[in-house]
Order: sequence, then C-alpha cells, then structure tokens
Amino acid sequence: MTAPETGRGIGTESFEYGAPLLFPGDSFRILHVSTGNVCRSPITERLTRHALSDRLGDPLAGGLVVESAGTWGHEGAPMEANAETVLEDFGADASGFVGRELLDDHVIRADLVLTATRDHRAQVISMGHSAGLRTFTLKEFTRLVRAIDPATLPDPLEAGVVERARSLVRAAAALRGWLLAPSVEADEVYDPYGAPLPFFRSVGSEISEALDPVVSALTGVPK
Repeated sequence: MTAPETGRGIGTESFEYGAPLLFPGDSFRILHVSTGNVCRSPITERLTRHALSDRLGDPLAGGLVVESAGTWGHEGAPMEANAETVLEDFGADASGFVGRELLDDHVIRADLVLTATRDHRAQVISMGHSAGLRTFTLKEFTRLVRAIDPATLPDPLEAGVVERARSLVRAAAALRGWLLAPSVEADEVYDPYGAPLPFFRSVGSEISEALDPVVSALTGVPK
C-alpha cells in the first residue's frame, strides 16, 4: 500500500501566531493514533485543532499541523456519528473527515505522536523510524508536560511555536523514566466504539481535559 497524499482526509491547516512567527518550510506535525481512526483519534485530532485555534486566534499559521490515523484504520471511512456529536458539543469542526490506516510515512513525518493507549504506542514504536523519543500516550504526555516548567521552554514570540513544540517533546522524553504512571489504567483512553452516546461524551471530556495543558504548553498561551 502506498502512502496517501499529504493530509488527505484530515486537512493540513497551519496555525498562525502572528506574521512574525512564520518560518517558511518549517512545521511541527502532531499525529494522533487509535485503532480504527473513527472514534478516539478523530475526536482528539479535531479537539486539538479547535484548542489551537482558540489559543492562537485568526489568521492561523505558525507551523503546527494536526493529523490522525489508526493502527487498524478504516481507510476512507467517516468518523462515528457519536464522535461527530461529541465534537459538536465542544464547538469543534467534524466536517470532511476521512479515516486512514497508519503507514510508515505518517510516523516518519510526525514530530509528536500521541496515542490512545499503551498498545498503540508500542505499535508505533515497533514501526521504527526512531519514533520512541517522540511517541507517547496522550495521558502520559499530559502528565509529563505538567511537570515541565514553562519558563524553561523557548518563548514562542521569539523562537516561534515550532521550536517551542520541539523543545517540549525533548523535555518530556527526558522526564519519561522519572515520572511514571500511578497505575496501568492512568495512561489509557478506552475505546467507545459501539458504545452509547453518554460513554462517547465521557471519552470526549477525558480527551479534552488531557489536551488542555498540552496545547497550552505547545503554544505558550493559556486557555
């Protein structure tokens, strides 16, 4: 199977933080990974975009690109209807989504891979491409980010959002062995596939809560 065209089905909008922060050809790609790419990772992708837009305003740029894929991705499938409803609850855009199967090219291009579970993380890392230092579960990355002093990261107004994001990933990777999860379940976002809407909404709230400190740390802009 060949890699899909860049951003096919999920969009590749950049997010601006004002004209001075534009770095031609420079970008930071965030890849969200779950199993089917129809529930958890679409919700996480679109909530990340929504949160970035909320932080950085309009017009958007700055080099942040948000994508998603599934380890057993339903290639070409729409997201689940309940996932769309969850995104609507948050005021996020659910339109135009098309599911993707996770391919080597997605991992190679990603600067940060955030997975729904530890199994997904292991599958991404097993693909190689030096992915270990930039692949985390979403909740793992949130825990690590909360332990990082924002003052130690580059000022996005001076260095740009992309450089700040790269520094954040390096800092999180350095902390990983020192800040372990309190339980096995702590780093998991469980699959709502086939579940009723209330469970989807619970998962959506869980994802949104985990994303909030991550997006604030990436951009340097609080909610």
